[in-house]
Amino acid sequence: MTRSRARVGPQRSGGPIAPTLDVDALIDDPATGIIVCCGSGGVGKTTTSAALALRAAERGRTVVVLTIDPARRLAQSMGIEALDNTPRPVVGVDDARGGRLDAMMLDMKRTFDEVVESQATPEKARQILENPFYVALSSSFAGTQEYMAMEKLGQIHADAGRDGTYDLIVVDTPPSRSALDFLDAPERLSSFLDGRFIRLLLAPAKGPARMMTAGLGLITNALTKILGAQVLRDMQTFVAAFDTLFGGFRQRAQKTFQLLQEDHTAFLVVAAPEPDALREAAYFVERLSEDRMPLAGLVVNRASPATTSMLSPDEAMVAAGRLRERQPDSVTAGLLRLHADRARMVEREASLRDRFAAAHPEVPTAVVPALPGDVHDLTGLRRIGELLAGA
Repeated sequence: MTRSRARVGPQRSGGPIAPTLDVDALIDDPATGIIVCCGSGGVGKTTTSAALALRAAERGRTVVVLTIDPARRLAQSMGIEALDNTPRPVVGVDDARGGRLDAMMLDMKRTFDEVVESQATPEKARQILENPFYVALSSSFAGTQEYMAMEKLGQIHADAGRDGTYDLIVVDTPPSRSALDFLDAPERLSSFLDGRFIRLLLAPAKGPARMMTAGLGLITNALTKILGAQVLRDMQTFVAAFDTLFGGFRQRAQKTFQLLQEDHTAFLVVAAPEPDALREAAYFVERLSEDRMPLAGLVVNRASPATTSMLSPDEAMVAAGRLRERQPDSVTAGLLRLHADRARMVEREASLRDRFAAAHPEVPTAVVPALPGDVHDLTGLRRIGELLAGA
């Protein structure tokens, strides 16, 4: 498949420097309809997503950002203090260019409930929603949050296409340990619901399996001793009621997966300038390529700001040592050591980025230096957006 993504094309300057990610070209292009910010947990995906959405809105796009568990002060600044599956307008956005920004937070349980209610009869939906096994599955099963993020993305995209409400959707993926969880979650949930154990619970009530009643009875008795009679009944009731909906779940998961493969979708992989985070980013870049999903680029977040001094770390340490010999309490010596530590950190981070660029020379990169404090308002988000755009 040939992809046309000139808006984020590499802008090489020669040498080992990574291609530059042109963020403004990405968000200004009307062909960009979905931006997915992904990466391992704790690398700043939520802030990056919010900053991109705000910058796009203030440059004239009609944007909704689907965020996952933002920091409390950031949520307050965007007007989404409580979990809410409904997009809410963000107050304080500069609308001079005709854009606007809505924000919402994923309510995993509510999204799962909405799916059940939309696909089942009222009576069957009630049976499922009140089932203790369903309550546990929809609230805490591994992969459910990632699956529901994709489910909500599909809902928003369908509504926007029908009503024309948004021309850009920015998605903040869940804070998983592994970035790959976002892509693997639908298959994991499908495998669970289609697994042998679940099918075993259904088997006694279906067709030829009635011939195996005696053998299945022994298994059921064993399961009853392990799980308890009430738990087993809850599971069997849930599976029997949920079975007719399973095909719809799988079809929607496949449809959303195909949506992520389309040209109007752009993946931004977010990483910290640390070995583990960049290694995870490399895995994700390779997975996106395998799944033929459009990668826009890499965002290296919270990088150490480069020093402006021409003094090398080694020179600073030598000078600090000499000053300490003459004046043990020298403040200047302490500052020189601090400069050396910071300069070496900058060098280490640059080396990590160069190593990533050498392995993935086709991936445009934006480097966002760390700010002195946390981002907790629209002013801070605007600053992050400027840094993402290279301003």
